[in-house]
Amino acid sequence: MSHLIDTMAYQGAIPWHGLGNQLTARQPIDVWAQQAGLDFTIVETPVRYMSDSAGPLGAIMSFPEQKVLYRSDTQAPLSVVSNRYQVVQPKEILEFYRDLTDISGFELESAGVLKHGRKIWALAKTGQSTTLKGNDSMNGYLLLATACDGTLATTAQFTSIRVVCNNTLSIALANSKGAIKVPHSTMFDPSAVKRQLGISVSSWDSFMYHMKVLSARRVKDHEAMNYFLRVFNDQPNQINQTNQMNQTKQTNPTTGFSHKRAIKKVQSLYDGQGKGAELASSKTTAFGLLNSVTEYVDHERRARSKDHRLESAWFGQGASLKAKALEQALLLVA
Repeated sequence: MSHLIDTMAYQGAIPWHGLGNQLTARQPIDVWAQQAGLDFTIVETPVRYMSDSAGPLGAIMSFPEQKVLYRSDTQAPLSVVSNRYQVVQPKEILEFYRDLTDISGFELESAGVLKHGRKIWALAKTGQSTTLKGNDSMNGYLLLATACDGTLATTAQFTSIRVVCNNTLSIALANSKGAIKVPHSTMFDPSAVKRQLGISVSSWDSFMYHMKVLSARRVKDHEAMNYFLRVFNDQPNQINQTNQMNQTKQTNPTTGFSHKRAIKKVQSLYDGQGKGAELASSKTTAFGLLNSVTEYVDHERRARSKDHRLESAWFGQGASLKAKALEQALLLVA
């Protein structure tokens, strides 16, 4: 089985994907770097090629507009990028949290390397927490991730995790508050990112207000089906014919699987098979609809491996699907 995660460290409970090296609490940044596999640097070198115009041995030529990025420890190549590309080093991701953990009460919970070093991340608990009716707890986190292959800007993202099922959901509502993205065409400035995030700390309160509103919104059966069809099929709002689910078999590029299979699964999660589905916050509510989709993406959606699912749920198609599910849920209470 192909894996995306090379190395990873975590503290506390074993992550839902079951991968990584477990650490005791309050370990220093240097220990996190070693155990999470972030103790290497990304090295730059100009692109070079062999020309045969200078005799049988050829000549080594340079292409200054591009550069190769490779790992300092294994010498493994990572990507070819523009000469203007600004690299963010693995240890910069962890150093971002040093004052947050030392002074502001944050606590690193996981960090690691994806795709042989092409993508790296760290996740810290912010200390923010809210409990919905039925003793349904949600905790706040700050995720910082970057990539050196052009697939991801350096992104600082507030995230919620529902304790009962470990479902993750990005805290990004109006005007994309809660996420700061730094393109690799500019220098990553941790202090500037923290200042911007400071303005958005209220995003947690706004997000949890919306979650409470969703948990109070009762949903009828036809509304639930309409919701799932909109999330997976892009169908009009007024669909209430359940047989459409059986007639729809084409593949959606967002989900990568047939609509029928996905909708059947999320419907079963919503109807009681999902973790926490019977709690007062979720049973027959819009919050329950949303969590059936997040649980499907984080835990049930087919993937080549658990870490492929993690990468999709945080950064890829799964993250996009969860964002769409949140958008559609909020329309129910608009």
